[in-house]
Amino acid sequence: MTVIQNTLLLDQSVWDLVLDVNGNIALAGTPYSIAQDVASAIRTFLGECWYDTSLGLPYWQQILGELPPLQYIADQMQDQAKTIPNVVDSKATFTSFKNRSLAGQIQIIDTDGAINNVAFGG
Repeated sequence: MTVIQNTLLLDQSVWDLVLDVNGNIALAGTPYSIAQDVASAIRTFLGECWYDTSLGLPYWQQILGELPPLQYIADQMQDQAKTIPNVVDSKATFTSFKNRSLAGQIQIIDTDGAINNVAFGG
């Protein structure tokens, strides 16, 4: 069963709120809201959310400046993607790692069977 999921629409280039044609804060509906929420989840640093400090990736603790195996980072991203309602599976794929920047995508499958890709880095 799909949970109706709306989230605040964010501008992809600056990751900030967007207004609709009436000047109200815009909402994103499914399936885009699921992909956007996954993107937000993998951008979250562990401990950053004061209302639930267990959310996020351990960027400061185990990733940044540590050079862990790429599979560890993929596993962390996939685990965070699966915390988003309606996400039933996820797979992270990396396309490049240069100048200390990791790029790739996470393929997500939702409860309706829809497949979406969430790109990161680059």
